[in-house]
Parts: sequence; C-alpha cells; structure tokens
Amino acid sequence: MVWLILVMVGFVGATIGSLMGLGGGIVVVPSLLLLASLSLLEITPQIAVGSSLVIMIVTGISATIAYMKQKTVDYKSGLLFFCASGPGAVVGTWLNRGFDADSFQFVFGFFILFISFILFIRSHFTPKPYTKKRIERTYINKEGTSFTYGYHWLPALALSFIVGMLSGLFGIGGGSLMVPAMIILFHFPPHVAVATSMFLILLSAIVGSISHIALGNVEWLYIGALLPGAWFGGITGAAINRRLSSEKLVFVLRVVLIFIALRLIYEGYITV
Repeated sequence: MVWLILVMVGFVGATIGSLMGLGGGIVVVPSLLLLASLSLLEITPQIAVGSSLVIMIVTGISATIAYMKQKTVDYKSGLLFFCASGPGAVVGTWLNRGFDADSFQFVFGFFILFISFILFIRSHFTPKPYTKKRIERTYINKEGTSFTYGYHWLPALALSFIVGMLSGLFGIGGGSLMVPAMIILFHFPPHVAVATSMFLILLSAIVGSISHIALGNVEWLYIGALLPGAWFGGITGAAINRRLSSEKLVFVLRVVLIFIALRLIYEGYITV
C-alpha cells in the first residue's frame, strides 16, 4: 500500500511540476514528511530533500524532452541561469544539514505559505511595456505570432542563485519563483517560461542530487517507487500545458499547499 502511495505521489508531483514549471518537489517533500509523521516511512528531512531532487531529474528529463518537441525551451537563457543556480544548489545543500525534523517542518511550512501567496497574486501582475534589454530573444509560436523578450544578466543571475539555493535547501524546483519572475520581469511568453524553467530545474537538480548523494541523503528504495510515476507525470504535465489552461489546477494547488503548510507549521511548532 505504501509503495502504491509513493507511485501516486511521484505522478501527481511530477504532473503539477511539469505543468507549471515548479519541478514537483513542492508536492513530493511534504508528502514524504507526512508519510513519516504517520509512521508509514522512516525518513529524515535531509533524505526527503535528497530523494526529491533525484526524482526531479527524472521529471526534468521527461518534461524537457516533451517541451523540446514543442520547441518552447530557451536553451541559451536556461544555461545562463544555470551558471548561478548550480552554485546556489550546492549552498542550499550545505544549509540543509543544519535542520532537524521539527525545525525543518516549521521553516518549510512558512516557505510553502509564501509560495501559495505567490501563486495567488501572480495572475494580478501584468508585465510592464517591454523596453530594450542587453540580452534579447525572439519566440514565434505555432500561430506565427512573434514575441520579443529579454533581461539584464546581473539580476537574472542573482535570481537564479536564489532559486538554486532553495532547490538544494528544500528539495523543490524553484520554478514557483522563477516562472512568475521570467514572465513579469523578463517578459517571457508563459509557455516558454514554463519550458525553460523545467530545463533549468533539470540542471539544478542534477547538481543538488550529486551533493545530497555525497552526503548520504538519498533513499534509493523510496526512489524506486517514486520513479515510474515521476516519469509519466512529467510527460503528462507537459501535454496538459500544451492543451489546457492551468488556472483551475493552480487554484486547487493553492488550497492544497496552504493545508500542507499549516500542517507542517503546526507539527513543527508543537515539538519545537
């Protein structure tokens, strides 16, 4: 029964992560901690984070391949952002060592609340009129409409470092911050922002996973159960992204994240 639950956790986390460019860890890590609190798994926050990052590699590969076929990945921007997110992931892994189970749940709960807030307000933000940037890109969608977007490299690298650090610290993709920033600040077309975010998450997850594996923070038995769902979830999320608006799913995700956050904060608070 537990293994079936893990397969479903991998699938749901990867589907949501691929659909919105989040990475899936925002679902996987709290789910693993919840199963541990119910005594269904024996797992520490460090193992939950490390295992989540390994799963995100699989999600990232399957989703990126699907987005490559749709020709919505901005490889040059993704590689530039990775120059900062990669080192950030290593820093986040180092910071993660200082958490015990209770303090991690408390801090992670507040972080998830912050992510929920970002998801609530992102639809109310509209990008300012585009002005010429130092680095510019052009994207032509399947209808033949051309979009010009761009950014300055310094703020882009600073944001990428923060995203990478959060990935290594909490085992999440960081796309919940990166996707809105790319759309609002850098004027990325939404589909390009999500696809490029998944490409960046893939690269950052590889670096973060290597760091956590070196520290022994990976439970391969659990990963074996999560992997099948994560692979098909990554493909499913990319397919849904192409065909449907994600607003209804975003609304459900907001509610679920708030519930998860409040539970983590409560459990962390009563034992701190």
